[in-house]
Amino acid sequence: MEADPQALVIGVVGPCCAGKSTLVQALLTRGYQARHIAQEHSFAPRMWQVIARPDVLVFLDVSFGVAQQRRWMNWRPVDLEEQQRRLAHARQHCDLYVATDPLGPEAVCERVLNFLAERARHASSRGV
Repeated sequence: MEADPQALVIGVVGPCCAGKSTLVQALLTRGYQARHIAQEHSFAPRMWQVIARPDVLVFLDVSFGVAQQRRWMNWRPVDLEEQQRRLAHARQHCDLYVATDPLGPEAVCERVLNFLAERARHASSRGV
């Protein structure tokens, strides 16, 4: 049987304004071990694996327009494109991808919690 989902290390990656800090705080409040991984600022594609060593990797995504609505930043669409390039490896290897544009913070957290619960049920049914 898999360990308690709250014992897992959950890494959270994504571009600026996707909701990473908000999700990490919500998970920490609920007793999960969550880590915000600032992969979008790194030129090392596998940084998320080395620094955080997550058991579960969550990728939060956001469009340029919604990012600007959430928090004005002095950047251009090309800056988001560069962050997405830096995040490509993490996105390819994430366990859960969430496009956050249409979602509020609670809905994002609920999706992650549902994913973790389903993952635990699946592992339990396999006898892991």
